[in-house]
Amino acid sequence: MMLVRSIRRSDLPAMVALVQSAGVGLTSLPSNIDRLTRRIDASEASIAGETEPADAEYLFVLEDEAASRVVGLCAIAAAVGLRVPWYHYRLGLSVHASRDIDVYRQLQTLFLTNDLTGSSELCSLFLHGDYRHSNNGSLLSKSRMLFLAEFPERFAASVIAEMRGVSDANGHSPFWEGLGRKFFKMDFSQADYLSGVGNKSFIAELMPQHPVYSAFLPPEAQAVIGAVHENTRPALAMLQSEGFRPIGYVDIFDAGPTVAAQREQIRAVRDSRVMPVACGDPGEGEKWLLSNRRLGDFRVALARVAHTGECLTIAPEVAQRLQVAHGDSVRAVPLVAQSAAA
Repeated sequence: MMLVRSIRRSDLPAMVALVQSAGVGLTSLPSNIDRLTRRIDASEASIAGETEPADAEYLFVLEDEAASRVVGLCAIAAAVGLRVPWYHYRLGLSVHASRDIDVYRQLQTLFLTNDLTGSSELCSLFLHGDYRHSNNGSLLSKSRMLFLAEFPERFAASVIAEMRGVSDANGHSPFWEGLGRKFFKMDFSQADYLSGVGNKSFIAELMPQHPVYSAFLPPEAQAVIGAVHENTRPALAMLQSEGFRPIGYVDIFDAGPTVAAQREQIRAVRDSRVMPVACGDPGEGEKWLLSNRRLGDFRVALARVAHTGECLTIAPEVAQRLQVAHGDSVRAVPLVAQSAAA
C-alpha cells in the first residue's frame, strides 16, 4: 500500500539513507544532514505560511505503509533564483557565412544566463531502486501536480524541471570534463555538491561570461548536451506525457536538459477535478490519482475507482490511507490521459 504524504521531521534518517543511495548528480538533494534538516524545516514552515515565495518549498515522501518504510522523495520549489542566482546555459545558434568563399556554418553556442529566475521547479525526485515498478514513479512525481492544482496561488505560472545529465557510476561527466574542469579545477561531484548546498558564488566568479562554442568541446562532451542520465529517462518520458517540453536550456555542470510547462496546462493540473467519494467496491475501475486536498497533511494515493456521475467510488482502505470519509471531497485525475489509456 503506497502513499505520498508531506514530509515530517521524523523522516530525516530515511531521507539521509535514500539520498546516500542516489549517487552523484542529484544536485538538489546533497548528502548533507544539516542541509537536509533545513529543507525539512523549510517545508514545514512553507506549509504553515511562515516563508516568502523566495524561500518556500514543499517536500513529500513515498511510503510503503505495509513495510513502514520511506522509499521515495520529491519536492516543489515555489520560486527559484530569488535569493541565490539560478544558472543555466541557454543553447543558441551562431551563423558564419561568406559568399565569396562559399562557406556557411551554423554553430551551437552556450550562454550563461539567469533566464528562468522566478519559475517554480519540480525537483529532488528520487525513488529507491527496489520500488521502480507498479507505477510508483508516476505516483511520486505526479502527486506534486495535484498539489500545484490545489494550491496554485503558492506557485509561479511557469513550472520547470531539471533533468539529470549523463555521468557514470564513478561521477564522471563528459560535459564537465570537456568544459567545467577547465575553469574550476575540481571534480564534477565536488562542484555538484557545492551547488546543491547553496554555495553558488563560485559559478559567477569562475564561469566564462562570453558564449562558448560547443564545437570547441571534445566530441564526448558535445554528444551529451541535452541528453539525460539513463536512470532519468523514465522521469523525462513521464513529464513529457504531462506536457513538459525542452526549452533550450541545459545544466551548466552536466548539460542535462531543462523542461518546462505552463502550470495550468500540465495535464494532471488541467484535467484534475474536485469530486466527492463514496466507500465501496470499485471493481476493475480505472487507476486514478487521488489527493485529500489538505495543506497541512497532504496525501496522495493511486487507486482503482468507479466513476459514477459526479462521484468516485473508492475502496475503504484507500479512504483510510487518504484519511477521508464517505462524502468528503478529493481532487482526482486519471493516472494517464484518458485518450492514452484507451
